[in-house]
Amino acid sequence: MMAKKGTVFVCQACGYDTPRWLGKCPGCGQWNTMVEETIKKDTSQQRGLNLGLSTQSKPCPIDEVVLEEMPRITTGSQELDRVLGGGLISGSMVLIVGDPGIGKSSLTLKVCANEAGLGRRVLYVTGEESVQQVRMRADRIGAIEKSLMVVSETNLETIEKHVLDLKPEVLVIDSIQTVFRPDVQSAPGSVSQVRECAVELLRVAKTNGIATFVVGHVTKDGTLAGPRVLEHIVDTVLYFEGGNNAEFRLLRAIKNRFGSTNEIGVFEMRDVGLVDVSDASKIFLSEKQEDNGSIIVPTVEGTRPLLVEIQALVAKTPYVPPKRISDSVDLKRLQLLLAVLEKKVHLAMGGCDVFVKAAGGIRIDEPAADLGICVAMASSFAGRSLRPATVAFGEVGLAGEIRAVSQAENRVREAKRLGFKSVVLPQKNYEQLVEDNKFTDMVLYGVANITEALSKTMPR
Repeated sequence: MMAKKGTVFVCQACGYDTPRWLGKCPGCGQWNTMVEETIKKDTSQQRGLNLGLSTQSKPCPIDEVVLEEMPRITTGSQELDRVLGGGLISGSMVLIVGDPGIGKSSLTLKVCANEAGLGRRVLYVTGEESVQQVRMRADRIGAIEKSLMVVSETNLETIEKHVLDLKPEVLVIDSIQTVFRPDVQSAPGSVSQVRECAVELLRVAKTNGIATFVVGHVTKDGTLAGPRVLEHIVDTVLYFEGGNNAEFRLLRAIKNRFGSTNEIGVFEMRDVGLVDVSDASKIFLSEKQEDNGSIIVPTVEGTRPLLVEIQALVAKTPYVPPKRISDSVDLKRLQLLLAVLEKKVHLAMGGCDVFVKAAGGIRIDEPAADLGICVAMASSFAGRSLRPATVAFGEVGLAGEIRAVSQAENRVREAKRLGFKSVVLPQKNYEQLVEDNKFTDMVLYGVANITEALSKTMPR
């Protein structure tokens, strides 16, 4: 099937385009995602204007570039400010992505109310709800402010007219998949529409100094719906983690041109919407069970130490192959750690189902949690209790060695603050803390391999 003149087939998953129809996209490998779209002709000058960039550019030495002060605008949420790097930047575009019902609209509406309460002009554009539905949510979460303007609109030209008339300092588009340009011959939410609308909104934000939030949908597998190019257009991409039924929601930055991408924000879902959780470690440990298969691991997200309970259940099964299930730890990482325990510690888990999770719905990606995961699985398999008031952290190598990790001092300090008495940690980290003469009122166990670590966490 060949494309007609002036049309092209575009993958609706990744944005790959080709002049002819293909069953499988060469870009992302997905099937039946190629859709015929009309080619929109733009001159190079028009494309530069769409991006909000000057076409009269001239190279200059980098040390002669004049730095302009970029003051931060507080959102009224300490957790959101933390993830953004200290607050909003005028003229920036922030993309917020998450599952339906996870709290994207509630969070952005609350931010709008906070900004309006500070005397700033705010415009909330909804393309999925009526203004009456937005008012009902605002009543529920306490987001009623006189200067908060609301409009239900999906036509980009009309939205741009409202923005230029009101000249808001903060703008929210909920959501980008519902907005369309009349001159683009494709359905709202398609690759062409999302890309063109995002570029035009970026131009409006940059040229008028408007801090803009854009809400995005996700697919069934949790990835951003629409072209990945959308993530490259915006300045900041924030992902909500934690299912709709989870008590806590994590907001993580995977891209931030104005701050770190390692910080996370922790929120609790209540009847008044999302509420900041300032002491996340204490909340995560509030229902800790003193039982085998459960241990506390000090993780670090950016500059923020978090104590998380790792739970493991290892049970014999007659079925082949046995199950390996985890929604908190990468499955390949879990299989690697099981192989290390089988080879180096001789724990025969090959005929057992293994389930691992982190309490509170947090996802753990850093290698420092390896030791805690191994200890939890070994404890559940052996049915042995762990040393009371003990935390463990360290990276586990393929030879069974325990490797040093970063920010060991911050991890131990957080454990001490919450009343833990002993810490099992890598030998090199232990030597550094002892040399600095720190934490003399705590019991530190430096371990060099996984066998030694298990003997310290599960004493006879």
